[in-house]
Amino acid sequence: MAGDSGKTIDLTGVMVEATLQPADYLVVAPVVIPILFGALHLMLRNRSVNHGFMAILGMALLTLATFGLLQRVLETGPVTMTMGRWLPPFGISFSVDVAGALLAFTSALIALGGAVYGAATATALETRYGFYPFFMLMMAGVSGAFLTGDVFNLYVWFEVLLISSFGMIVLGSEQRQLDGTMKYAFLNLVATTMFLVATGLLYGTLGTLNMADIWQKLNASGEVRGPVMTIAVLYFLAFAMKAAAFPLNFWLPASYHTPKYLVSALFAGLLTKVGVYALLRISLMLFSDQRDQLALFMAWVAALTMLIGVLGALAQREVRRVLGYLVISGIGTMLAGLAIGSQTAVAGVLVYAVHSMIVMAALYLAAGIMNRLSGSADMAGGGGLYAASPMLAGAFLILAFSVSGLPPTSGFWGKFVLVKSALEVGAWWLAFVILLSGLLTTIAIFRVWTFAFWRGGPEGTPDGAEGWTVNALDAKFRLHAALTVGVLTAMTFALGLAPEMLLSAAADGARSLLYPMSYVDSAFGGVSQ
Repeated sequence: MAGDSGKTIDLTGVMVEATLQPADYLVVAPVVIPILFGALHLMLRNRSVNHGFMAILGMALLTLATFGLLQRVLETGPVTMTMGRWLPPFGISFSVDVAGALLAFTSALIALGGAVYGAATATALETRYGFYPFFMLMMAGVSGAFLTGDVFNLYVWFEVLLISSFGMIVLGSEQRQLDGTMKYAFLNLVATTMFLVATGLLYGTLGTLNMADIWQKLNASGEVRGPVMTIAVLYFLAFAMKAAAFPLNFWLPASYHTPKYLVSALFAGLLTKVGVYALLRISLMLFSDQRDQLALFMAWVAALTMLIGVLGALAQREVRRVLGYLVISGIGTMLAGLAIGSQTAVAGVLVYAVHSMIVMAALYLAAGIMNRLSGSADMAGGGGLYAASPMLAGAFLILAFSVSGLPPTSGFWGKFVLVKSALEVGAWWLAFVILLSGLLTTIAIFRVWTFAFWRGGPEGTPDGAEGWTVNALDAKFRLHAALTVGVLTAMTFALGLAPEMLLSAAADGARSLLYPMSYVDSAFGGVSQ
């Protein structure tokens, strides 16, 4: 019969001993909140009239939670919560530093704007077929990817956001949506398979998937045997495909113009940035030596992504296809910072990521308003919208300045820091490509503004003719759309005029990615290894 042996087992070094504080739960709250609200939407699926309000409430709580988390990380440094209190490599950890918290907070702000916009645009049929549960599940995946401290769980959160995004993109069941979904799903599943293969190799090599533990093992031995370079290349290819980098970018413009405008805005603002974040976390923190060896290859990928993206935008006539290619060009700009790899460059990537999330979401939502006013998604069918809505014309003009990287908007600071960092390391040709892509972006986006707002009417209509009219907007849509686009436009303008807080937070985030000792310490609860 088993009994008490009288021996005391010392669990120091294998379990977290510190008592959890209420503020520690902020690490998991951004995942728990959307899952709870998604379940609530499912349970109340027969009362769809309240779904819009519930979504706004859920995203408001998510924004508050991520703001509190960002404040805590800025004040105290990286924070970790380990499930079951078992230290790595056994426990599954949520670890967050300034980089993850900053992007999680920005994502929540975009989602809150999307919920406000969606309350006026989601149809009863879309609500009945699960638009809001998919929306909530996608936000859980996005938040989980930014906050997880475990590579396998990063894969899991990618799966969560992918499955929910499949549901959102196919809602409506139109032929072009099904076609876009197939391209979107196939390429992303290929990337996910590469991600899983790399993760399996990583576990076989190091015996752990906790990011902090991986960093310790790779930096402790100095001679880790195994296919480390192969793993690093596989991760780069997988995340580059998810971020829509050249030459694996063609799925994005083929699919982002097919769903409803709100879904396109959420995808453009959030999903590709998760791929960029994963590239930063894996390449800079875990495989920094391999990143150094791949830096020139990454620089060429970045340059070609910028140029192919912006040249593609110049060749399009449909507004959402123009924006889709500009998303790709922006991804190339961020990859340039990853290729440079200095602290200034990584800070520039974070600044540009925050800016791009805000501006691309706002541009897609503004395009949705333009489509409702003119009844056409093509530039040929637009025109005369300045007279119909001077406020929208002004907001789109500010967004055009921002996506082009012109002052006084947030886009200027991201490109300024990246160009500065490129010149500091002597990569003048990369700085030139960044500036050239900015010039071509200016031409592409102002072409849209000129056709839609400045021209007197649709193609073939003489200026000032009365043979065309714009559609009237219902009061609810006008209020919700104006509020969402207005706030996002004000944010990019405000960040352009007063960028100090964003630049400071981005510098902290870059420092944490490049020198993750405090991140590792938080994951191990202060227990030295």
